[in-house]
Amino acid sequence: MIRFLLPLSLALLASTLPASASSGDAWAEFAAKVKKQCLAAAVGSLEKPAIAVDPFGTESYGVAVLSGKPKGAKGSVSYLCVMDKQSGKAELGSELGADVLTVKIGK
Repeated sequence: MIRFLLPLSLALLASTLPASASSGDAWAEFAAKVKKQCLAAAVGSLEKPAIAVDPFGTESYGVAVLSGKPKGAKGSVSYLCVMDKQSGKAELGSELGADVLTVKIGK
């Protein structure tokens, strides 16, 4: 009887605890913050950048890819952007030319 009641009791207890997963609205806010911070970080690097944001990022970072025409130059380049979830600070990786990475971001 104990073998049956103990797992059942634990299952009932677990079902009464609040869910720890983030809501859809919280993830949308997070993605919007990553987009804003990464676009701000790219101001001096890209003209009219297109951006694709990973909606969840990693455990510690928000992640995005920015693509577009480099300021004052021809061609197409991309940047990887990471935003620290704790501080909100975003940083760009180095410029990746079309010969290294080609990105097509849908509208």
